[in-house]
Amino acid sequence: MSGRKRVITSPKAALPIGPYSQAIQAGGFIFVAGEKGIDRTTGKIVPGGIAAETRQTLENIQAILEAAGATLDDAVSCTVHMVDLNEFAAMNQVYAEYFREAPPGRTTVQVPALPAGARVEITLTAMAPEHA
Repeated sequence: MSGRKRVITSPKAALPIGPYSQAIQAGGFIFVAGEKGIDRTTGKIVPGGIAAETRQTLENIQAILEAAGATLDDAVSCTVHMVDLNEFAAMNQVYAEYFREAPPGRTTVQVPALPAGARVEITLTAMAPEHA
């Protein structure tokens, strides 16, 4: 850890599938890397389609934020990458369960493919606890 940034890792979330950190805390913010619906125990995308993947993705993000002392209520910005925007309504329904009040700003885009065969990947920025 340097004095300017801190690596955040949670054993309750799936490990990265590449050379990156689950999250970095810097400058009053927590930058959560693109999370997917990977089950930490199997290392595979959860079965059940876009709703199950979105739920697992947000559970992973929640665990990472918890390791940093933050919650989803501290989220200020979010980017959702989806393989098929026809699944937007189902993703959005689950997403809304996790962000009931004052949801973060969000961008949703369709991409041709995601790592690990995921159908959704979410990147999130949150205020660090001492700045929230």
